[in-house]
Amino acid sequence: MNDRTTIFPSSFLPPIAIMSAMSKQALKTGTIRIERHETFPKQTHRNRTVIITAGGPMAMSVPITRPNGNHTCISDIEISYTERWDIHFERTIDAAYNASPYYMYYRDDIYRIIGGRFKKLTELNEALLNFLFAKLNIGTTIEYTDEYIGTELYEKDYRNMYSYKHPEELPAIPEYTQVFRDRMPFYGNVGILDALFNLGPETRNYLTKIDS
Repeated sequence: MNDRTTIFPSSFLPPIAIMSAMSKQALKTGTIRIERHETFPKQTHRNRTVIITAGGPMAMSVPITRPNGNHTCISDIEISYTERWDIHFERTIDAAYNASPYYMYYRDDIYRIIGGRFKKLTELNEALLNFLFAKLNIGTTIEYTDEYIGTELYEKDYRNMYSYKHPEELPAIPEYTQVFRDRMPFYGNVGILDALFNLGPETRNYLTKIDS
C-alpha cells in the first residue's frame, strides 16, 4: 500500500515533537507509516535519543554497522554489540531519572526491550514504539513503506523534521517539571523518555497539545 499522506522516520525513543506527531496521527487514523527504504542518515534520531542528566542534555546512541557502507538502507542497519552499550544505557538512564515520579513504572519494560539483542535497528525502534503506544493507551498499527517516495508526493513528511541539532525548527514544546529543574532551564528538545518519566499517564494529553 502506498499511503502518501503522512510519513515518519524510524526513530530510537523519538524526540517529543516527533512522538507528538505520531501520536496524533495514530489517534486520527489508527495507523502510522514509517520509512524503511531511505539511505541511513548519520547523526539523527534514527539511532539516538536525548536525555537530561545532572550535567544537562546528553545524546545516547545505539551503535550500528552499515553492511553496504554509506549507501546502506535503514532496514539493513544492524546493531553492534561489540561493546555493551545496553548496560551503559541502563546505568545512565537510572542515574538521570531515578528521582522522576514515574521512572519505576516503566524502567523494567524499557530495559527488557533494550536488552533484547535485536539484530536490526528498525526492529529495536519498532519494539520501543509499540511499548510507548501501549503505555500511552493509543491503539495503532505500524506500517512500513515498500519503496522510497520523494517528499513532494507526501502531504506531510516528518523524515527530516525536528532534528535535535536544529531546535529552531521545533514547534513550541510546553514546559513541564523536569528532574533537575532546580539547577537548569527547561529543555524541550529531548527524547520522549523525559516526558514519560516525568508525566506518566498525562504524557498522552501533553503530546496532543503540541502543534506538531
